[in-house]
Amino acid sequence: MARALVVICREAAPPATLIHLAERYLAFLVHAQTADGRFHNRLSYERRWVDEAGTGDWWGRAIWGLGTAAARAPLAHLRRAALTCFELACRHRSRWPRAMAFAGLGAAEILTVTPDHDQARRILADAVTTVGRADVAADWAWPEARLAYANAALAEVYLAAGQQTGDTGATDIGLRRLAWLLAMETVDGHLSPTPVGGRAAGEPRPGFDQQPIEAAALADACARALAMTGDARWMGGLRLAVDWFLGDNDARTGLITEAGGGSDGLCPTGRSDNQGAESTLAMLSTLQHARKLTTMPAQHDRTADRPTPSNNGRRSVGHNYGR
Repeated sequence: MARALVVICREAAPPATLIHLAERYLAFLVHAQTADGRFHNRLSYERRWVDEAGTGDWWGRAIWGLGTAAARAPLAHLRRAALTCFELACRHRSRWPRAMAFAGLGAAEILTVTPDHDQARRILADAVTTVGRADVAADWAWPEARLAYANAALAEVYLAAGQQTGDTGATDIGLRRLAWLLAMETVDGHLSPTPVGGRAAGEPRPGFDQQPIEAAALADACARALAMTGDARWMGGLRLAVDWFLGDNDARTGLITEAGGGSDGLCPTGRSDNQGAESTLAMLSTLQHARKLTTMPAQHDRTADRPTPSNNGRRSVGHNYGR
């Protein structure tokens, strides 16, 4: 529900049907939040919570959704309700780096409209601290010894901190880590994301199953880097993520199904037949960013600005990105 709320609130002029859905998704988050600010994650078909409230990834995602809604929701009452829940949730912290990164991205949304919001500033700063400034090694420019999932969020939260607080050191770390990740996940001119089991140095490529959450996180981070720097290489990174969904990937298979959903993953023989909400929302959020690609000249060399040393000059499959 938090992911869906982010997608809708990113729309500049959502129609009434989407506004109604935003109200529903926000109502779910309000219902999922406990009196002390934590969140439940799993609701049964009987409408009973079947888990203990906590501060795992779902808490971070909820703060991301609430922060986005508080800053961008199309109706004032939605913005007010989201801000109230956001401030209650910010009483807590998580020990998990990705949960804190997601929460930090929600806090950055608040700071775009209320730069002096103290809770948002503190949770963004704490997110950067939890992710960590130190890299594992000179040739492994990452704070973890093994890549996992939604990896680019760990770079993007540094970019968000630099963007909202003026911390140029955080910006530099975010850009360096994002460039390293793109190079790690690009092979022969196309995106080859970290598989579901993760990846450490020296492991064989390609790895499967590849999941849409990884490409979507890259798209988010590259879109932010592009907005901050205007550097064309981030346009190239964004194009890699979009093209992965459209078929320029290790299996040469598109992940957008005939029904308009997003496939759950990429296997050696093609795409998964499953179409979960997480994967469909990852696809939708990436295609939202794809609108930026319509500003590129039609004859632009799509491989020229891709940040990878392994590019062999192959062009991606042709697509109408603005569709």
